[in-house]
Amino acid sequence: MTEDATPRTTVTERAIAQIKAKIAAGELTPGQRLPTERELAAELGLSRSSMREAIRALTVLGVLEARHGAGVYVTRLSPDDLLETFGAVAEMSSGETLLHLVQVRKILEPAAAATAAARIDEDGLALLRAEMRAMERGVDSEEIVGHDMEFHRIITEAAGNPVLSAILRGLNSRTFRARVWRGLQEADAFARTFREHEAIYRALTERDPEAARIAAAVHIGAVENWARRQADADADPDADADQEQH
Repeated sequence: MTEDATPRTTVTERAIAQIKAKIAAGELTPGQRLPTERELAAELGLSRSSMREAIRALTVLGVLEARHGAGVYVTRLSPDDLLETFGAVAEMSSGETLLHLVQVRKILEPAAAATAAARIDEDGLALLRAEMRAMERGVDSEEIVGHDMEFHRIITEAAGNPVLSAILRGLNSRTFRARVWRGLQEADAFARTFREHEAIYRALTERDPEAARIAAAVHIGAVENWARRQADADADPDADADQEQH
């Protein structure tokens, strides 16, 4: 079968896989300029149109970077670069997808907190304490969200795994956290949330990984409950209307 008779998606996926294989093998390294579209297509035995689609897809994913007038380059391939698209998806998600993303966070964030309990230093603990107090003094949701993000960032950074940190940053974007805090505000749950932060902080100061894991799981569990209510409301919008009437 000729390439022209092959479904376009399959050919493009093959081109993407071959470029990724060259990067994985070290034939293309971070910061290196790709051969021209024509050269790369000839080397890999594919059409230029397939190669163009593959390069475009890898650029969207952050693996490649098109520089105006200079060609296409392999990016630094840092976790932040590669997970940027994931973060954008998380921000825009709703319904069951939003719930599933929160459930992923419920798996990862307690693990990060447990690891951080053994690694965080006194400076990190002092920063956490300052963010907690600033959060409680916050006068508007924007300010509270900023301190909340920083609180969780300090913990995940202390865990010492940049990929884990990047994934959790994607799951904990400012837009997403603002939505959660609005829901907490409507449910009058600020005090409970502050207590949950206090429990996480206390476990970290005691260098107790299991207590930190449990405290973080309880905290994310409250967010999961909010996300489940959102998913239920999206699945049955008439239920909210009926509830309001009663």
